[in-house]
Amino acid sequence: MIVVEDLHKHFGGFHAVDGASLEIAKGSITGLIGPNGAGKTTLFNVIAGVLQPTSGRVTMDGEDITGLPPHELFHKGLLRTFQIAHEFSTMTCRENLMMVPANQSGESLWNTWFGRKRIADEERALRAKADEVLEFLTISHIADLKAGEISGGQKKLLELGRTMMVDAKIVFLDEVGAGVNRTLLYTIADAIKRLNEERGYTFVVIEHDMEFIGRLCDPVICMAEGKKLAEGTLDEIKANEQVIEAYLGTGLKNKDKLEQA
Repeated sequence: MIVVEDLHKHFGGFHAVDGASLEIAKGSITGLIGPNGAGKTTLFNVIAGVLQPTSGRVTMDGEDITGLPPHELFHKGLLRTFQIAHEFSTMTCRENLMMVPANQSGESLWNTWFGRKRIADEERALRAKADEVLEFLTISHIADLKAGEISGGQKKLLELGRTMMVDAKIVFLDEVGAGVNRTLLYTIADAIKRLNEERGYTFVVIEHDMEFIGRLCDPVICMAEGKKLAEGTLDEIKANEQVIEAYLGTGLKNKDKLEQA
């Protein structure tokens, strides 16, 4: 679905992404791991159009999407969430979801005067869709709460819900488990799995929690120094000497530390 070919992103003399090449299969939940500074988030940002690549190529379903801005990728079904959730804090959770779909009739001044029925019909449909999403994610009880008042884990679920308000094909999740308690983390994992199995979403997940990765992801890609180091099941990755060296610099004798990372 996504093919990355010899991708580079340089910041002056620093090569954050340095010749990365990888493929994301349609219908997969792919884990992306690696030590701090490996280039994972920069890779996400380049694929998702947040940053322009220095060189290289990204294709989606055979179409060259290299360097396209986020709003164009959004319309193609490629969405990206962030480690720190980006909610509208003074709006309710339901309203946050209703804001997502583009080209709503209410955005046109003409329609506010002459298309009020159309706007009302759209808002009813959007409200129903938002309520369906909140129920799917088991957070209907926060529908009328201000988004700035909910917990970090609930904000991550709300971000996931925003991807459900449009026809997402592939979603890039950046440290979805950061700052989330264990109970909500399992809720997030279950929601991702259901979206993958029931609605055909493809996911790519950056995460440091190996239990979370093991619960969801196959395959797992390990990055180091701006490029792909290894790919396989989590067990294969854990047993890979190069991966252990990248994390620990000390070889297999400290393998158990990677398993606890």
